[in-house]
Amino acid sequence: MSVESYKLAAARHALKFVEPRMRLGLGTGSTAALFIELLGAEVRAGLEVLCVPTSEQTQALAAKFGIPLTTLDEMPLLDLTIDGADEIDGELRLIKGGGGALLREKIVATASDRMIVIADSAKRVDKLGAFPLPVEVVRFGVTATRNMIEMLAADSGCQGEITLRYDRDGRPFVTDGGNYIFDCAFGRLEDPESLDEALKFIPGVVENGLFLGIADVAIIGGPDGVAVMEAQYGESPETV
Repeated sequence: MSVESYKLAAARHALKFVEPRMRLGLGTGSTAALFIELLGAEVRAGLEVLCVPTSEQTQALAAKFGIPLTTLDEMPLLDLTIDGADEIDGELRLIKGGGGALLREKIVATASDRMIVIADSAKRVDKLGAFPLPVEVVRFGVTATRNMIEMLAADSGCQGEITLRYDRDGRPFVTDGGNYIFDCAFGRLEDPESLDEALKFIPGVVENGLFLGIADVAIIGGPDGVAVMEAQYGESPETV
């Protein structure tokens, strides 16, 4: 079986958590896109849901599949968000933002009663950090902001290359919010909470890709089938 089939299995399993008339947040990325396609088929079969997309890319995809959409301003409280992740550790801490939608993804996820993460088994890690941490920053004073990221990250025990993300045309990547992204190759994060707090002190940082204490369930597709991990904050996560 392929990685794509693992993603599809996770996305299909996530449909079991969707109930009629739910208010859903729709994530961004390759695995989330598979879920959106499956959800579109259910909508065409009669399922009633109303959804908030986490990016312009997701909005276009959901509209293509006929999924009813609204905004977070019109519907500020959601029942459930289903999204992907770039890394997931055993405590359901995440790194997200490889697709550049981390700010809206975090806003939508925290406006939801629950967040479900769907991913293939390659995203499951013992320690976060092999995937560079995305940090979204305002364009003004971008070099000064980069220097502050480097300094405060080092104070948190994190060092590594910090690079501005570029698009395929060789221009700085611009998020849906009009910001830039630094990808921070810090390696293994021994204390993600400390790094998260340090980054929040930097005025030019809009948000970072550490999702801590946000995910409630992780659905992970792999060669042995689908594993479901449920967060037990304050306790060890349970694998179902």
